[in-house]
Amino acid sequence: MVYLIAEILVVAVIILGLLFVIIYNDLIKQRNRVENAWAQIEVQLKRRYDLIPNLVETVKGYAKHEKTLLENITKARAAVMSANNVHETAEASNYLSSTLKSLFAVAENYPDLKANQNFMQLQKDLMETENKIAYARQFYNDTVMKYNISIQTIPKNIVASITGFQKKELFETLQAERETPKVEF
Repeated sequence: MVYLIAEILVVAVIILGLLFVIIYNDLIKQRNRVENAWAQIEVQLKRRYDLIPNLVETVKGYAKHEKTLLENITKARAAVMSANNVHETAEASNYLSSTLKSLFAVAENYPDLKANQNFMQLQKDLMETENKIAYARQFYNDTVMKYNISIQTIPKNIVASITGFQKKELFETLQAERETPKVEF
């Protein structure tokens, strides 16, 4: 009888050990997916970062008196690259997006600029990049949500707390970007 109880305990420990390993490996996979999704955002932010100087230089020739706007874009660009975490990156990226929108609005006042082939290509490339950033943000947030749910639900939360898995931050937009823009004619 004692041997039967010992065997049951050994089997139970082995099953719990296997369950722990399976859950731990799944959490590692999810954490790596979150890190990969963040890396995809960084790739697109870098692409945008690289496009902006060309765009600014093209606009400078046409819109010399828009110096403040161009300086703000340069500052916003630098802020994105110097951000240290998800929150800072999101905040800087959102600010850069809003300054770029202002730049394109200013470009409407310069018919020669709007017709410039270089500007048109840069604008197209930047818009494509903005779309990729939006997609990457969505993918990142979906991945973070799945990961956060995993580390907060039973039984994975037990393994997560034992092994030090931490909740990840979502990439959120600023309140100003959530509001519907006002269009006036």
